[in-house]
Amino acid sequence: MTDLAWGILGTGNIARTFATQLATANAGQCLAVASRTPEKAGAFGDKFDIPRRYENYEALLDDSDVDVVYVSTPHPFHAEWAIRALEAGKHILCEKPMTLNFAQAEAVVEAARASDRFLMEAFMYRCHPQTARLVELLSSGVIGEIGVIQATHSYRTNFVQRSRIFSPELGGGGILDVGGYPISMVRRLAGVAVGEPFVDPIDFAGYGRIGKSGVDEYAVGVLKFPRDVVAQVSSGVRASQGGPMVRISGSEGEIHVPAPWTCGDRNAGPYTSKLTVRGRDGSSEELIESQVGRYAHEANHVADCIAEGLRQSPLMSWDDTLGNMATLDRWRDGLGLRYPHESPKRVTTVTRLPLARQGAAHMTYGRIAGVEIPISQLVLGRGVAVDMRDSGPTMDSFFEQGGNCFDTAFIYDKGEREKTVGQWLTNRELRREAVIIGKGAHTPNCNPEALDRELKISLDRLQTDYIDIYMLHRDNAGIPVGEFIDALNRHVDAGRVHAIGVSNWSIERISQANVWAEANGMRGFVAVSNQYSLARPLVKQIWAGCVDVGDPESLFWFERTQTALIPWSSQSQGFFVRGHPAERSERQMVRCWYGDDNFERLRRARELAAERGFEAVHVALAWVLTQPFPTFPVIGPRNLRELNSSMRGLDLELTPEELRWLDLADAATDRSVVQ
Repeated sequence: MTDLAWGILGTGNIARTFATQLATANAGQCLAVASRTPEKAGAFGDKFDIPRRYENYEALLDDSDVDVVYVSTPHPFHAEWAIRALEAGKHILCEKPMTLNFAQAEAVVEAARASDRFLMEAFMYRCHPQTARLVELLSSGVIGEIGVIQATHSYRTNFVQRSRIFSPELGGGGILDVGGYPISMVRRLAGVAVGEPFVDPIDFAGYGRIGKSGVDEYAVGVLKFPRDVVAQVSSGVRASQGGPMVRISGSEGEIHVPAPWTCGDRNAGPYTSKLTVRGRDGSSEELIESQVGRYAHEANHVADCIAEGLRQSPLMSWDDTLGNMATLDRWRDGLGLRYPHESPKRVTTVTRLPLARQGAAHMTYGRIAGVEIPISQLVLGRGVAVDMRDSGPTMDSFFEQGGNCFDTAFIYDKGEREKTVGQWLTNRELRREAVIIGKGAHTPNCNPEALDRELKISLDRLQTDYIDIYMLHRDNAGIPVGEFIDALNRHVDAGRVHAIGVSNWSIERISQANVWAEANGMRGFVAVSNQYSLARPLVKQIWAGCVDVGDPESLFWFERTQTALIPWSSQSQGFFVRGHPAERSERQMVRCWYGDDNFERLRRARELAAERGFEAVHVALAWVLTQPFPTFPVIGPRNLRELNSSMRGLDLELTPEELRWLDLADAATDRSVVQ
């Protein structure tokens, strides 16, 4: 018997079921319950003999005697209260789905990582002996190679306007209500085929019907996994589709699971569930008996994990949850289903609290002439998803960790990148606290007339009347530098631009432009955004018209003039990431970065990182940050995990000797030259 003290947030049906079975588990006691009203908290406490009753969630989180919190609110509020509970030092069991979407789920996971607390999504069937036996049978090869998996969790209920199930505001519909079960099951079983705890689909197609309420009434998804495993999943709230079921077909038979989610748990125990196996040795029924219900198994598992000092469950890990949420997003996207909370104008912070600069001391800042406020030395670029639903939490975290500079361009994502940055700044009311880098006049429209036209459109997209640093995105050698300088200065004089720069211009043309500007009493270029990184590009142009400034002459110019460099691809497109994933475009990686010198730089970066407790990618970023001229490297994290990793580069200080050693400035291959 463990002495864990549980607190329950929410008093709905699933909370009542959990509280009933927690009393039969060996997972501790339920010490506290919180609801939105004292009446509901009191009634729930009376029914389940819970001593402490709170009329709001904050009060329960303030109870220092509560060890672990079971979050059972409607799922649009899971992320908010899971994060706030983690920040209060509580362990978390959070009802499924973990959150409304992947981006919110990742925010919860990163909060658990930061708080060093246990977090698990409450797929109770994953903790049941029936599921363990199913995995064991498949792993034994009793039905040969896994081929087709079918999983259904669907039911039919009458339409009730006020019901949570039919409310877009409460994340209603079948996919999020019950669709997570079949998705999580097929990902788990497809993992058996490749010897992993789970595997994500390599392709997915989702179909279904959105009803008059605005939520999905029934839906079907088709998934393709490695090793030619395919799956069909079904969910619904207005169509039973034959009821709950899992069937796995293999090369030598099949297994049928008639109660995959309830696991035979209907009323009082003991409980018996069954698996029907038709394999190479004939047909049989496997009976799985249990003395406690599925929620008691789940509570016991949580208690065991916490007792062992684990922060993740081996049965439902954080990556498993994130993969599940990403697949649920794809399913809803297939139907075109977005909830009101996910519209760009309504995307709030995950906790629904104002942003706080608690990590600002972590950031370093610099100045660029013409820009009114200090600029964070890391610049958030276009790796972040364009959609506000997916990018909001990452942009929020960047700001909370001290970041205030955002890199955009007229052509990025056909203008959607600018719209997202503008909407985020508007939603958060942060325009005066942020620095926007804008770019226009890209080839083939690299001329002053296009610059004028595109700047006006960019200002509208960004919902602002000025851009802090505006850059020519490419050069056009057929146009005299004076014409570009003149056009940009007109916008500075009008207040539409505060400082000017260029991206992918040669040092020779930049120098010519600045000489012309000084001779004519105009402002010159104060910032340059060209390619620069520890690894050297093997090709002259990574993309058409781009310019690298890693040569000695260019670097001497930056050091002499102290012009700000805002390098893109500052981390060499992921070259320094240990075991970078294949989706980073392997062909591009090989073409641009796979050379002997770069592999030696990678080896040295790993060696130094291991000594300091960092990773090679942190060393590569610190190398760019520690140059003898101002640098503001653009980072392109695709999610919160990558953002937080990039932030660690700020914590690493390199000596001049280490800078040279990393860049192969000597012939030695050991560290003795810098020690």
